[in-house]
Amino acid sequence: MLIQSQQRQSRQSKLGSITRVAAGNALEMYDFQIFGYYAFAIARTFFPAGNEFASLMLSLATFGAGFLMRPIGAILLGAYIDHRGRRAGLLLTLGLMALGTLSIACLPGYETLGLAAPLLVLTGRLLQGFSAGVELGGVSVYLSEIATPGHKGFYVSWQSASQQIAVMFAAVLGIALTSSLSSAEIERWGWRIPLLAGCMLIPFLFLLRRSLEETDEFLARRHPSASEIMRLVAANWRLVLLGTLMSTMTTVCFYLATVYAPTFGSAVLHLAARDNLIVILCVGACNLVVLPLSGALSDHIGRRPILFAGTLLALATAYPGLLWLVSAPSFSRLLIIELWLSILYAGYNGGMAVYLTEIMPPEVRTSGFSLAYSLATAIFGGFTPAICTYLIHITGNRAMPGLWLSFAAACGLYAVVMIGRIRVTTG
Repeated sequence: MLIQSQQRQSRQSKLGSITRVAAGNALEMYDFQIFGYYAFAIARTFFPAGNEFASLMLSLATFGAGFLMRPIGAILLGAYIDHRGRRAGLLLTLGLMALGTLSIACLPGYETLGLAAPLLVLTGRLLQGFSAGVELGGVSVYLSEIATPGHKGFYVSWQSASQQIAVMFAAVLGIALTSSLSSAEIERWGWRIPLLAGCMLIPFLFLLRRSLEETDEFLARRHPSASEIMRLVAANWRLVLLGTLMSTMTTVCFYLATVYAPTFGSAVLHLAARDNLIVILCVGACNLVVLPLSGALSDHIGRRPILFAGTLLALATAYPGLLWLVSAPSFSRLLIIELWLSILYAGYNGGMAVYLTEIMPPEVRTSGFSLAYSLATAIFGGFTPAICTYLIHITGNRAMPGLWLSFAAACGLYAVVMIGRIRVTTG
């Protein structure tokens, strides 16, 4: 009885740790979702309105610019976490993300500030990106290090699964806004409400993360200095590069299926904004279910079969699926394609995230993971909305996002094939 009681208490403690660490991680995705959902409104608020396409592209480029800071955040904050600890780093990243979000939510528009408005929005996005560069890696590594034996895939999957709650909450709030406010009201001031709602959660999230305990695995290891961490990451540059390519499939698929989808649905397919947000709500729910299942499956059959299956299915179906959608756009077709993209993303990422924690040297697990993932997001995933918008504009082919996803899947497939041949350098 005593042993059973101790085991039950241990499970409850780990469940509490998962909740506390993942809750802060959800804020990052919530902020990024809101920026993507209201790209049109943000464009008209902060950028010159002379050319609608140019304003939208500036807004989407600003969204993508935040991702350029991710590699810098991954290196600097990743070294801090690998040296000082997981708990301290996760508190720091949450504070930086909160500051960037609050600055955008309260900033006056272009009519008031002129050119200072887009510059300040860009500053806020860069601060968010700097924080996010290590947030995902820090959470994934923390979950992998507290996982029970044989369940790392399931534990780490809750990093991404927690983000889906943010996707769903953002979609529900968006549906409520579109139902109660006019399009003009949303463009003028309504888009700020979701950002301010996210800011209201920040004190609660700080309280949750302050109660985190450091992982036993980190405490048991020697903690290299920042310079040692930098050298060790550089020594494993091939592994980081392949990790970047492997992460490309995840980042492009996710930002295509969630962040870009409302803009694609309204600007390209000319569907109702409320319908687009209902689709995103369904996508978030699908991701929330599939991610833990995929993580658990990877614990039983291995990571690589999951990764091979995901990339091959994406290569075979992405472009044909988009062609079918744009040939006769409708709510039902968009829902079907989006749910399929959701299954591709969640199925692949359930094995990918934990695999990335396992292939990195323990001394630089956070730094290596974060750098690989942030490079993928900075180069490919984060600019997916802008790239897709541009590709459609210059080709006239509304199915071009499918080819972009196919390219990302090819990168992931190549990385999975090659990654087993790389020799890991340890300290």
